[in-house]
Amino acid sequence: MTIADQGVGRTRDGMRHFRFLVVGNAVSAYGSYLDMVALNLFAYSLTGSALQTGLLMALRLATSFLTGFGAGSLVSRLDRKQIMVTSDVTQALALVVLVLAPAATQAGLLYLVAVVTGAGATLTNVALRSSIPEIVGQDQRVRANALLATGRSIAMVAGFASAGVLISTLGYSGAFLIDAGAFLFSAANLARLPITTRGTGTRSGPGPAEKPPGVLAAQLAALRYLRLTPILLALISLRAIDAFGSASHNVGLPVLSTALDPEHPAAFVSQFWATWAIGNILAQRLVARWSSRTGRTINERAFALGAALMSAAFILTFTAPPMPLLIAVAAIAGVADGFTEIAYTTRLQSAPDEQRGYVFGFSAMAENLGFGVGMVACAFLLERLTPLGVVGTFHGLAVLLALVMVAALSIRRRPTT
Repeated sequence: MTIADQGVGRTRDGMRHFRFLVVGNAVSAYGSYLDMVALNLFAYSLTGSALQTGLLMALRLATSFLTGFGAGSLVSRLDRKQIMVTSDVTQALALVVLVLAPAATQAGLLYLVAVVTGAGATLTNVALRSSIPEIVGQDQRVRANALLATGRSIAMVAGFASAGVLISTLGYSGAFLIDAGAFLFSAANLARLPITTRGTGTRSGPGPAEKPPGVLAAQLAALRYLRLTPILLALISLRAIDAFGSASHNVGLPVLSTALDPEHPAAFVSQFWATWAIGNILAQRLVARWSSRTGRTINERAFALGAALMSAAFILTFTAPPMPLLIAVAAIAGVADGFTEIAYTTRLQSAPDEQRGYVFGFSAMAENLGFGVGMVACAFLLERLTPLGVVGTFHGLAVLLALVMVAALSIRRRPTT
């Protein structure tokens, strides 16, 4: 057998194992989305305080941000597969403890669960995305990212759609136990897969005389690398601004929906997200098929154009167009969102394995910062401006920066005379 044949065999094995990983990750993601709904509702039912419920959400987001600060160092020094397994098991245990705890202590334990789930989601995200090129090969990463994104999109729809039914029939304890079971299934599935999550030339830990870098030193190392590859820094910056814009429509959609139909405020939101999800999954499947057929990847300019289209679609949504046009706009937003997710992840995965964990950790920190600042800012502005004004401003900034990036990349590619 030639070296080329061995490489093809490893790629086939990697993709076969990766499909099982996608299933487990989708089940874990389902637990995360169900958990997101159940925890917030449970917090409000226990405390009766919108402020404490908001603080719980803020704590989870802050934990995700801080975890992103150190995640790059962890996934670059430790076994990435073990990190993901440990993360799933830890989240499951936290939920079981919450269910079994006396009622008098549950309100306090909610904050611990928020910290554990926020940290676990970020660690898993960084470890998995930095591992994909080593599992399937660099030439298959577009296809792999599309499969992973499709699984998570389906999980999101299922998690949000089933949350109300499960909570009303099984109660909060039943929902939390289903969450825990989803995390344990993912951990068991991942533990049994014979996958490689790190390049053969990358150390899995410090040598005998080698002191591992601290968290701050790791972030500085990531910044130094990104300075040498300014296109990656530009992509992460645009992604952070995109997250900033996404906060506006996440907060603004319930406000708009209530204004459009005070009697049935959930109708507009449900129709929008259902259509968005269909477009999202469609884009991911089309990109996977295109990559399998052509073997090509997605460049930075395509990502920037997709980001501009996505933000423009969200702005149009808040003009409250007629239902047929709204469905088309929601579908376009979903298609663009699915496409940009794959394009962004694939491009960051082109970094060398020894730097990839730091890059994804820095990206997670930037995205969580953008989303968190956006949530606070738009909640404040919605008291003074219309939803269209807020979303138009936030997403308009993303459109502007995306088009500036497209122009800059076009100028850079223009041949000199």
